[in-house]
Amino acid sequence: EEALFADGFEDALIGYCERCGTSPVALYDYDKCIAILMKRDGMTLDDAVEFFEFNTLGSFVGEATPMFAKLLTGRARGH
Repeated sequence: EEALFADGFEDALIGYCERCGTSPVALYDYDKCIAILMKRDGMTLDDAVEFFEFNTLGSFVGEATPMFAKLLTGRARGH
């Protein structure tokens, strides 16, 4: 099965995820997706988060559905 991609979020694509027994899936940076919605569509932060979480995170289209990572900063990792 081929990986699916999130339309309009090409600049937030950061790689892919793999797990034993599954096909690779596209991996996007969650915060970059929010920034894209704010810049491209003129949304506020709250509107972008609500839109993204409902329309993108809330859409499961099978095992090839993309994943979205919230990346940890040095402080969040305890550094």
